[in-house]
Amino acid sequence: MSRLTPRKEFGQHFLVDRNVLRVIDRLAALDADDVVLEVGPGLGVLTTFLADRVRYVHAVEIDRALEQPLRDVLAERENVALLIADALAVDIAGLEPSPRKLVANLPYNVATPLVAETLTGVPSLTSWCVMVQREVADRFFAEPGRKAYGAVSVLVRLHARRTGFHPVSRTVFRPAPNVDSALVAFERIASPPDADRVLAVVSAAFAHRRKTLANALALGGVAGRERAVGALAAIGRPADVRAEALQPEEFVRLTEALAA
Repeated sequence: MSRLTPRKEFGQHFLVDRNVLRVIDRLAALDADDVVLEVGPGLGVLTTFLADRVRYVHAVEIDRALEQPLRDVLAERENVALLIADALAVDIAGLEPSPRKLVANLPYNVATPLVAETLTGVPSLTSWCVMVQREVADRFFAEPGRKAYGAVSVLVRLHARRTGFHPVSRTVFRPAPNVDSALVAFERIASPPDADRVLAVVSAAFAHRRKTLANALALGGVAGRERAVGALAAIGRPADVRAEALQPEEFVRLTEALAA
């Protein structure tokens, strides 16, 4: 296997069409003073584009087979730090200089957990422009009652607002994936109070989608069923309501009611 062959276990689909870079530039609103985090640089197509436009780039790549090809491509760019590591295990909040934007063609198998972790654990990040599977992009800002609506939808919508969306052809990748992709851009908004507690409630609420919300919270150890029913009543919801019916802001109110 060539060292430049995308590896399925890492969810790799290398970006090879430079035309999409103009869309990324627009949606990410790149600025000469930006410090950018890129995860999954692959062949370095986006990395070099970013390095020519921003102050600094932290590029995190898990595939050691790509290290030397990437270092060769980036050899003349002193404003890029290449880190060979699993991005989910990296202390992103500790990177210096602190990243302000996440701009990446995210490997499919880390897209959702990485966005979730950076929203809650990397306060220096103020905006995201990420290439992900179309269904993942739709899930990030899904509305209540939709099949795609889930815990990540609530998390993202409580911490960010969408600023851009652009469908992406399969032909911009090598190999071409079997699913559609999209660029989705969003920026941070003020986090809800007691965000960690809200996250725990949301996670428990959607862990058992076929259960009523009160039963799901009880099964998740967040609150006894009676207490959960009382808290739902306090926010004007019936005892048999399910998690997918609640607006993101209602989970904040529910968390407050549970703590009362």
